[in-house]
Amino acid sequence: MNYETNSQKVKVGDIFIAIKGEYYDGHDFIEEALNKGAIKVVGQKKLKLKNYKYVKDSYKYLVNKVGNENKKLTQDFTIIGITGTKGKTTTAMLVYQMLHFLKVKCAYIGTLGLYYNDKIIKLDNTTPDIVTLNKIFKLLKDEGITHIVMEVSSHSLALKRVKGLSFAVSAFTNLSQDHLDFHKNMTNYLNTKLKILKYTKGPIVLNNNDPASSKFKKKARAYTTIGTKGDIDLFDYTLYGSSMIINFTYNYSHYTVSIPLVGKHNIYNYLTALGIMLNLGYDLHDLINITNSIKSIKGRNELIKTPKGYVVIDYAHSPEAVKETLITYNELKKNRIITIIGCGGNRDKTKRPIMGEIAVKNSDYVIFTSDNPRDEDPKAILNDITKDLDATNFEVIIDRKEAIKKGVKLLKKQDYLLILGKGHEDYQIINNKKYHFDDKEEVLKYLS
Repeated sequence: MNYETNSQKVKVGDIFIAIKGEYYDGHDFIEEALNKGAIKVVGQKKLKLKNYKYVKDSYKYLVNKVGNENKKLTQDFTIIGITGTKGKTTTAMLVYQMLHFLKVKCAYIGTLGLYYNDKIIKLDNTTPDIVTLNKIFKLLKDEGITHIVMEVSSHSLALKRVKGLSFAVSAFTNLSQDHLDFHKNMTNYLNTKLKILKYTKGPIVLNNNDPASSKFKKKARAYTTIGTKGDIDLFDYTLYGSSMIINFTYNYSHYTVSIPLVGKHNIYNYLTALGIMLNLGYDLHDLINITNSIKSIKGRNELIKTPKGYVVIDYAHSPEAVKETLITYNELKKNRIITIIGCGGNRDKTKRPIMGEIAVKNSDYVIFTSDNPRDEDPKAILNDITKDLDATNFEVIIDRKEAIKKGVKLLKKQDYLLILGKGHEDYQIINNKKYHFDDKEEVLKYLS
């Protein structure tokens, strides 16, 4: 049985579930769904319609129905779930690459899309809605996939999108301020992240250097720790322009490995990926041997070398992520750090002045610009970022295209130009409409 919540996607024989959402009410599109061939409609409004089923809560009905189906559908998959404020994408892609190099039929579901069998499909959400996941699982089963690594967002845990799933291994990367427009406060945010344990049948890999991990330790069935004094114990590292050397111990043995990633935060992402793979039963020596084959992740500390300096495209869009990224490149810099950054509209407004302060304190020069303003006034967003700044090393250029053009123009020998906030995204949302826009494309345009 195929369920659908978007009337535009309804096909003949589908069951349409009318959900009252934040922006749209599915009950307003029942007629369209029926015209497209829906054989049944479920909703929470008392309507006199043929083939209509009234329920008290149509979203709850949907989650229970599809969740039960997903439970049966995924019982033969080995699923890995990764949650946390930062690092989900990189960690998940590292696990996906490792599985791929070990000849495992694997798939990745997350911010970068759906990856399987050398195919890439764009997704609307980090963790898709439960109906989309149902379709993905059916597809992956037909494609012979055995292992799925997926990012598990706090929204998906709060909205029960992963109902019915059972993670063989899960991971928690870290917790810092983000999504407070949805969760309201950090306590709610953490408690939502903890819900991943409900879906985890095996161990969870925890970042020993993040204080929130202590909450997971109290509730987890079993866990493996990474970081300082962890089961995988990080004790030394060296940063280079496009790689790092890290030293760690595991089971009383010492290991040194070079990884083709940049930034201290990526050390934790890599070690978390190791922890996941070890819990899946893979050999540490085999994992270290394939590390040199790992490719950098699109839009995550993505380095572009230019005749004048270096450009870095990164997705950092929370205060802690921006701070970590700037600290990393301050350690590497030989000249200046120029930063281009903004904040998204219709999202947590409290982080805007914090990010502005972090940017000017850790950069030689900052250009504040639009991110995804959505239906907010870009000027108002930028004013929120800059109004309390006691600094002069910045300017405001609303148009992101012009901001990038100016940033590239400012580059001098050995400078780093950091373009933060959008990373892999190839669009901008303005007045709630999507327009094609790719930070990397813009950089290459002005370099040519």
